[in-house]
Amino acid sequence: MKTTDVLGCVGGATFFLLTSTFVPFFGPFFCLLTPLPFLYYSTKLGIHDGVKLAGLTLLFIFLFARLTGYPQLIHICIELSALGLVLSVLFRKKFGIGQTIFLAAGFMVLLNLGYLFFISLSGEFGPFEMITQYLHEHLRVTIQAYEEMGISKENLHEIETYGNTIIETVSLSLMVIGIGFCVWLNVVTAKPVFKWGKLEYPGFVPMDRWQTPESMIWGVIGSGFALFLLSGIIKLVAANVLIILMFIYLFQGMSIILFFLNKYHLPPWIRLGVYFLIIIQQLFLVLLAIAGLFDQWIDFRKLKAESETS
Repeated sequence: MKTTDVLGCVGGATFFLLTSTFVPFFGPFFCLLTPLPFLYYSTKLGIHDGVKLAGLTLLFIFLFARLTGYPQLIHICIELSALGLVLSVLFRKKFGIGQTIFLAAGFMVLLNLGYLFFISLSGEFGPFEMITQYLHEHLRVTIQAYEEMGISKENLHEIETYGNTIIETVSLSLMVIGIGFCVWLNVVTAKPVFKWGKLEYPGFVPMDRWQTPESMIWGVIGSGFALFLLSGIIKLVAANVLIILMFIYLFQGMSIILFFLNKYHLPPWIRLGVYFLIIIQQLFLVLLAIAGLFDQWIDFRKLKAESETS
């Protein structure tokens, strides 16, 4: 293990973590990339050296957090370093991109639930109450940021009311979606990083041709019927399952958009415009999720016809 590798992993992870703490608005986005240095160096040096680098990074973050008074950095670093190591192992197994993201996200969900359960043993809140409490705190910080931007009190009240309703209903699915997005972001971002470092990247199916398993539609149908016909805890579970499944179909909708952007060789400025509209306008997210769902039958990209003729 070279000194440059140690500095690269420790420095990269520290940069992303500190950016999330000290840079407003865009900082949390950089925090999601914290697993990337662990994934890169675990792939480059092997999982054993990767674990050693993770230990050194955790030691540095622990000392920094104790000196500066940011203990949350320790917990974040533990979780995201574990994600980087797990992705490194899954990359070596040469699973498909869907399996890789599913297994890594499943590991992170179990890790978070286990951590919350352990913490809840010494407190008055259970795991799910702690998730809800965390989301309420995040909503409070968001409302405060909007208030500083000059948004009217009436709009702030509507946002807060709407946010609290969502949190109380689908807090677990929001956690799963956040984890899934973090895993996906690191898997996608790793491709140019691996290319730069001359490392072998898994031969995933191109993102513009990715599809969900056809059998997943039964989960949507089942949870949809349960949501409208049943009540109580089953209705709550159905709502969370339906949101998670539609989030997955959102990625299939994104794949459809990417397919046509590539097909017609549209310039970067148009692509950026399309991505910007998707990010700022929630209606486009809903339409993309619906498009991903109906792609099972309509086959917008004609991939089924192409596979039948080949």
